[in-house]
Formats: sequence, structure tokens, C-alpha cells
Amino acid sequence: MTSSTPPPPPPPPLPVADGLVSAARRNLRGVAHGLTHPSHPPVPPLAGSPRRWRRLVPYVVVFVLTALFLPVTMTMLANEYGVGAWPAGLLAVGQAAPLLMLAHRPLQAWWIVFPAGVLGALVLLAHPQPTQGIWPWPPPTLFCFLFLLLAVALRETRRTTVAVWALTATASLVLHLSVPERSNGSAGLLAIFGALVMVIGAVVRERGVAQRRLAEQETISVAERARRTLLEERTRIARELHDVVAHHMSVITVQADSAPYRISGLPQEVREEFESIAASARESLTEMRRLLAVLRSDGSAGERAPQPGLDRVQQLVEATVRAGLPVELSMAARLPDVPQAVDLSAYRIVQEALANVIRHAPGARTRVSILTDGTHLMVLVVNGLTEKPGSPLEPESSGTGHGLVGMRERVRLTGGTLDTGPLPDGGFRVAARLPLTPVAPAAPEDS
Repeated sequence: MTSSTPPPPPPPPLPVADGLVSAARRNLRGVAHGLTHPSHPPVPPLAGSPRRWRRLVPYVVVFVLTALFLPVTMTMLANEYGVGAWPAGLLAVGQAAPLLMLAHRPLQAWWIVFPAGVLGALVLLAHPQPTQGIWPWPPPTLFCFLFLLLAVALRETRRTTVAVWALTATASLVLHLSVPERSNGSAGLLAIFGALVMVIGAVVRERGVAQRRLAEQETISVAERARRTLLEERTRIARELHDVVAHHMSVITVQADSAPYRISGLPQEVREEFESIAASARESLTEMRRLLAVLRSDGSAGERAPQPGLDRVQQLVEATVRAGLPVELSMAARLPDVPQAVDLSAYRIVQEALANVIRHAPGARTRVSILTDGTHLMVLVVNGLTEKPGSPLEPESSGTGHGLVGMRERVRLTGGTLDTGPLPDGGFRVAARLPLTPVAPAAPEDS
């Protein structure tokens, strides 16, 4: 018989007490770090305001508080409690002068006022208490603490705020229990009102943080929408330009393949050159069709339809008139040979401009002009004020601006210029100038 070795016993579980001790140590380290390291830079509130008077408000407030409480504290300690002039002055400086730091360093101000307040309470024990005297916190000291706790709650984290209040309330409780016959309620008042002002300050602070985060998210969302719009428009333009280029490449392929049959007596080297040209053209067409398959995610029949051009502007205007928009078309009777990219871009600019008029100025009289000077094609769409009340022309503020983004992208890719903007009479103008000869387009902007 073979004897089997029993498995080793499992390690004993970690005692619950050890886990609680470890958690308590971590929390204490976090509290100690929060009390010694401010969570915000030494920048006063409203420092980022564009108005100078608003940036000066925090400094004015802390200066007024210091100028008010410093002489009041010194006078009350000297006259009401019988403290000597020099001790009263030093205690007043320690308890009221740090109020100047409330705007940018409230936590450091608390580290000065808190021990100065406790020291002042101990100094008052050496003097007879006046009839109307309050111990351990005289009224000026009490109000200094409240303003200080409010400033800490407005700038520091929730953990640090609670720790500051807990230490202040603990000091009040210890002083009250040490000399209960001398204490007459200010210890409890500081704990209660201190908790109240700190809750108010924490609520205001967290609301401000939430608003800042919301504003940041809105800014990011706007930037992302603009970036996505630009990318979508570039993708659409890439699909359309692909169709234009594919047409020319197909013509090159056919011509290269048929050249040896159309032209007799070609040397063998020339025939091989035509075969190489046709093969390269077919390879390019294959690569471009593969790219088009990626761009056309839905593969809809509409994407395979012939791309529109200036020959369909008349139909576009007629459809817009049937939709209820009074449009007049002025178009040159004979246009020179227009490159397909310019032809398509001109049609899309007119289409988007009319769509913007329908959305932002329904019923406004609109004029579409397509002219040429021999070297450039001019596309002009001008509309007046809307004839329907309650629909003001606000192409930039009320709309998303996607149409104008697409227009600018198309014009930039063809090497032209675009001018858009409101008119003095309240209407709007879209003017594009597209070259009829190939021009190197401007480098695309980073998105």
C-alpha cells in the first residue's frame, strides 16, 4: 500500500481587525495629506474672469474682513476681558490677520487661526470673565472661524473640509469639558454654525465643479461634432471624387487597350508600352474600387448613381420652388468645359445653400447665379429676409454649421475661394469662385 501525503492546510484568513486597522491607517494618511497639502493652486476665485472688477472682488472682501475684525478683536480682548495691550494685539493678529489669506490659501490660514484661537481661550482663563463675556470663543473669534470654515469648504475637498470641522469641533468640546463652569455656549455654537456654513460652502463648491465639468464636456462635444462633420464631409467628397477619377481611369484603360487595334504599324515596344499603361490603369481602378467599398459602408444604390452637376441645377431650383421657396435662377447660356470636380462642387454648393435658406429663412426670395469669366466659375446664392415671422435668418447660431463646413471643404479641395456672411438688409450671401483649370488645393487642416 502507498501512503498519500495529506494536502497542506489552507492559510488562515486575514483577521477582520487587521483589515479595519489597515483601512483606518489609509484614511488617516489621506486626511493628514489633505490637511497639509491644499487641493487647489494658490489662485483666488474669479481669477479667470474677463472683467477686472470681478477679479478684484475676492481681494476687496478679505481686506474688508481683516480691517473689520483686527481692531474689533484687539479692542474686545483688551477692554472686555482685561487682556494687556501687547497680548491682546498679538492674539488679534494671530486670529484676524490670516483672513487676508482666505482668497488664495484658506487652509494655511486655518492652521494659523486655529492654534491662535485655542491659545486665546487659554489666555482668557487667566483673567476674570466679564459679566457678558463668552468663552472659549469671543464673538470676533467666533465669526473669524465661521468665515474661515466657509472659505475652506469653498476651496478644499470634502474629506479635508470634514477634517477641519472635526478638529475645530473637538477643540471646542475639549475646552468646554475642561472648564465647564467657564463655558457658556460658544463652543457649541462654533460646532453647529461651523457645520452649517461648511455644508453651504461644500454645496456651492461641488455645484461649481459640476458646472465646470459640464462646460468642459460641452466644449469637447462641440469640437468632436465639428471634427466628425469635417471627416464625414471629407469622406463624402472622397467618394464623389473617386467616381470622377474612376471615369478618367476607365477611359485611359480603354484607349490603351484599343490603341494597337486603332493604330496600325505600331512597333512591338510601343504595343508593350500601351499594355503596361492599361495594366497600371486597371490596377489603379481595382485599388480605388477597394477604397470605395470601404467608404461606402451601406453600398446603397444611391451611391452608385451618376453624380449630379450643373446640368441638374435647373431641376434643383424647380424642386425648391415646389417646396415653397421663391427662387430665381440666372445661368450662363453656354459654359466652357467644366472639370467634373468643379461641376459636382458647384452643384453641391447650390444645393446646400438652398437647403440652408429653407431651414433658416423659409419663404425668403432667393437668387441663384452661375457665371463664368473664362478662367473661373462663379456661384452666387443670395437670399433676403424671411417672409414668415418667427423664423429669423441665423445660419451660424441656430444651425449646426455643417453645411458651411462642407462648402468650405469642397471649395478648398478644388483650389477656389468661398465668401459667406450676412447682408446689411438682413439676408445672407454665399459666393464661391471655382477655378476651371486644375489648381493644387490647399493642404487640409488637422482635425
